[in-house]
Amino acid sequence: MFYYLQGKLAYTDLTTAVIDVGGVGYKLTVSGTTYSALPRTSSEPTVKLYTYMAVREDEVELFGFYTEEELSAFKLLITVSGVGPKAAMAILTLLTPEKFALAVCSEDTKTLAKANGIGAKTAARVVLELKDKMTKEAPAVMQSSGTAAVAATSAKSNGKLSEAVDALTVLGYSRPEAMSALNGLDVDALPLEELIRLSLKKLMRY
Repeated sequence: MFYYLQGKLAYTDLTTAVIDVGGVGYKLTVSGTTYSALPRTSSEPTVKLYTYMAVREDEVELFGFYTEEELSAFKLLITVSGVGPKAAMAILTLLTPEKFALAVCSEDTKTLAKANGIGAKTAARVVLELKDKMTKEAPAVMQSSGTAAVAATSAKSNGKLSEAVDALTVLGYSRPEAMSALNGLDVDALPLEELIRLSLKKLMRY
């Protein structure tokens, strides 16, 4: 129903933001990541939060996200069996979208399990189901892309490049988009998280 809300930030705490849009206050549940990005004074300009509406039998709840990448990560998380909005927000409070994608792609269940209310079994399920979704379409796309970055890198770099592409896919980008953004970056020299961060900067300018 709502893709985003833009207005004055009327109230905020660690889990909640209220945005005044035309005199109507919309209450949104937010993650720690989004809370950290919100302005702290009323003199700041208007804010924009991307939204997801969860409708249950007895309740309608709006969730707010500072970036589209975080919204994409949230939508992916709630597709995992046994992971609801509350658990998804716990993971996104612990991890930024980039670090979440990195944890999934590197199968780092220990990091995911540190989120409040997320145990080892749930963390393993997140990795299993989301990693599988990312890799199903990889072979055909990788063969047909013809990207210079893929052709030029060593076997070690290809592994890092593949992980970076998978991480960007977790955040909602297509593999061709991800590979285009990675093209031109020094895959050998840069750590994986920095590759993801720089690629996201390029993608957000497109």
